[in-house]
Amino acid sequence: MSEKACIVGIAGGTASGKTTIVKKIKEKFGDDIVVINHDSYYKAHDDLSYEDRSRLNYDHPASFDTDLMIADVKRLKDNKEIDMPVYDYTIHNRSDATVHVVPKKVIILEGILILESRALRELMDIKVFVDTDADERLMRRIRRDMMERARSIESILTQYRETVKPMHEQFVEPSKKYADIIIPRGGENTTGIGILTEHLKLMMAE
Repeated sequence: MSEKACIVGIAGGTASGKTTIVKKIKEKFGDDIVVINHDSYYKAHDDLSYEDRSRLNYDHPASFDTDLMIADVKRLKDNKEIDMPVYDYTIHNRSDATVHVVPKKVIILEGILILESRALRELMDIKVFVDTDADERLMRRIRRDMMERARSIESILTQYRETVKPMHEQFVEPSKKYADIIIPRGGENTTGIGILTEHLKLMMAE
């Protein structure tokens, strides 16, 4: 890949529909896209017990190794390959595994807090915020965490009340002002996704 990569940031609250939108974009661009999830860059906590790790605030910017993510994105932008970390939600810790990533024409950065970081924003060509009703996001999060992350409903609701909701109000929602495009209702908004897709096509053509 010799041409300049187009970097797209897709942010929004927990379970807002970011992943659904990314999947629909990938359907349009296929092998021309690589997705870098901010969640993959959660800091490792090998020094803590499972119980202590489960009580950490995973919705605060300090819980991420954003500097490493920035370095990796810059490498991809410079047409260099990276080994992206893997986070295991079932143990609340970074896995020993990595994912080898090669540069692509479109690099999508996905995560609740990627627009909160100025350094990440400065790497992006397009900044997107997925805006979905809080009640709908909570219901989606309960379903996801029970089915995919082996969490109990009690632990999900406790985490939501103590960290997810207050961090959303403090960091995620205010970052919406940096977005170039706001997509209400998440993956259900086919018109919004279509506009974003067409804009991406134009940028790639340029």
